[in-house]
Amino acid sequence: MLIRIILGLGISIACFAIAGRRFFWLSQLIRSGQPAPRRFQGFAKKAEAEIVEVAGQRKILKWTVPGIAHFFTMWGFTVLLLTIIEAYGALFQRDFHIPLIGTWPAIGFLEDFFAVAVLVSLGVFSVIRLKNDPKRKDRSSRFYGSHTGAAWLVLLMISLVIVTLLGYRAAQVNTGNFPFQKFGAGPHTIAEFQAATTNWAFASKGLAIVMGPLGASVNSALETILLLANVAVITGFLVFVAYSKHLHIFLAPINIGMSRRPRALGGLDKTPDMDMENVTEDTVFGVGKIEDFTWKQMLDFATCTECGRCQSVCPAWNTEKPLSPKLLIMGLRDNMFSQANRLLAEKSDEGQEIELGTLVGTVIDPDVLWSCTTCGSCVEQCPVDIEHIDAIIDMRRYEVLMESRFPSEAGLFLRNLENQGDPWGLGQSKRLEWTANLDFEVPVIDGEIPEDVEYLYWVGCAGAFDDRGKKQVESVARTLHRAGVKFAILGPQESCSGDPARRVGNEYLFQEMAKANIETMQGAKVKKVVASCPHCFNTIKNEYPALGGDFEVVHHAELVDHLYRAGKLKPGTSYSGTVTYHDPCYLGRHNRVFDEPRSLLNAIPGVTQVEMGRCREKGFCCGAGGARMWMEENIGKRVNMDRTMEALGTGADIVSTACPFCMIMIDDAVKANGREDVRVMDITQVFEQSLLEPVGAGAPAQAEPEVEAPAPEAE
Repeated sequence: MLIRIILGLGISIACFAIAGRRFFWLSQLIRSGQPAPRRFQGFAKKAEAEIVEVAGQRKILKWTVPGIAHFFTMWGFTVLLLTIIEAYGALFQRDFHIPLIGTWPAIGFLEDFFAVAVLVSLGVFSVIRLKNDPKRKDRSSRFYGSHTGAAWLVLLMISLVIVTLLGYRAAQVNTGNFPFQKFGAGPHTIAEFQAATTNWAFASKGLAIVMGPLGASVNSALETILLLANVAVITGFLVFVAYSKHLHIFLAPINIGMSRRPRALGGLDKTPDMDMENVTEDTVFGVGKIEDFTWKQMLDFATCTECGRCQSVCPAWNTEKPLSPKLLIMGLRDNMFSQANRLLAEKSDEGQEIELGTLVGTVIDPDVLWSCTTCGSCVEQCPVDIEHIDAIIDMRRYEVLMESRFPSEAGLFLRNLENQGDPWGLGQSKRLEWTANLDFEVPVIDGEIPEDVEYLYWVGCAGAFDDRGKKQVESVARTLHRAGVKFAILGPQESCSGDPARRVGNEYLFQEMAKANIETMQGAKVKKVVASCPHCFNTIKNEYPALGGDFEVVHHAELVDHLYRAGKLKPGTSYSGTVTYHDPCYLGRHNRVFDEPRSLLNAIPGVTQVEMGRCREKGFCCGAGGARMWMEENIGKRVNMDRTMEALGTGADIVSTACPFCMIMIDDAVKANGREDVRVMDITQVFEQSLLEPVGAGAPAQAEPEVEAPAPEAE
């Protein structure tokens, strides 16, 4: 007994000391980041997240097979904490059991069940990794770029934990030291010990029967050897975890608890102070070096599991561009670790600050940074709630505001925004041209909004200037008018919401435009806003409040569906055909408006809806977000072509959506494929189509005029 006590405690103390030192170092490193003050607010939501996402494994289970395997592994380790207590107790007392509950057969069953479940799950993980081996599948593997060798070592170590556990428990059965057996006094044979063991501990008892012929002395020796091996593997695994990507075992619950709730989508996390009166020579806008990230973002980097779920759904990665959200986070994590000594010491040995290159250009390739469409698929899929978009936008802010480095096309639309108030540079005087095709007058606010007007209709730049966007807003206006909704527009007073400026990284321009719009709307006493562009909708709803602009904002899809349900709109029977709906990222994934567009389409008697494989939360981007609408796509396949091929594959007559950017991108791709028989329409246009003359599904569709988005005007 003395030997097993000395060896068991010696191994444990050494491993605990090594792991403890590493975790303390990690804590210091992460806390060296910039403040993230709002992360400790909302205890109720954080508690719910721990229950739903950590305990319930909600995000993990979205991928059914690996999700179930991970569920049993996670809960297996949780339940098997009981066996760790039993193991350390057995170092001091061979027949130790946990007080009160330690001899309950149900406990023995739970321990054995989860031990077996973990072994089965490890087999599932092995098959998944072999099936998705990046050596064979290259970029198409979600494990491409991950540390696969370390992953296999983890599977081996977990297997050894379970094998040694079941081994020493089986030996305990054969030596009469198993907590879940009952027998009287006196010497007993191995067979009697086995008979006295509850059948609930099925795995331990079954293995004990196999080991029984080895004899009492061998089983006694194996009990000690396997017990010490179990302790050694568990504590050794703790050390390995502290130095590997499997830090998420301990960090994930913390990261999930500190994440934005209900999700890190919609508005951006930070609205930095851009008041030039508060700017000093030490002010840094955005993130240029690793220490400019917040502690929460550093926690994100350390928590990454390298599972590759984000990578597998990224529109940039799936169209052969260099951006992988996983590899980006891994690169930032590696840089954080490599700069740890400097971050913790703050000064070099000579007392001088160390001059380093910026992250973009040294750690992150510029093409990686500018490939992002901010669609949110990575954030949606991440099982540990890493906030990729905020990190990308922070680095873009630094590049634009501190270094003046950005794609040349971005410079043109930013100048247009600054000088003309719209990315195309067409000017405010043309913002009312879209109303010319309407057979009723749209009130233009001059002063305060009239009392009988319920909504300000935020037309948006695409709706005002792009011919396809004009058709959308005309349709929305007619639909609202038909339902008796009183609305007005700002006309020349409306300016770009600032979304493209913010997503490209020009936070200063965004805030200037946003403040001007807020002042205009507040001066007009606007309370309710309906927007047709999901980007404007998201910005006014989720980002203007941080600058003092609190309005009740709805998207036209929500409002029109509400009007239909209230009986104020009735679809006709003039259209019959198949429609597939494309979820705009900033309406669907970012703001969870999934059902209303589909509800409106379902209300049309002649519409047969068919879903694309990637829809709703898993919807694939059109390629226009993140200010990519105004930047060339020179690397890999075009994102809009990838999405459009999926839409055409459904055989639908109409590809419907609820975003002018999506309409433009998909319509361009449909025409590029020579499919003049397929139309791209807003949901309200489809609704209006049902009120017109019949168009059969098999009949030639009425051709839309061929129009192109106006090119930005140079100064």
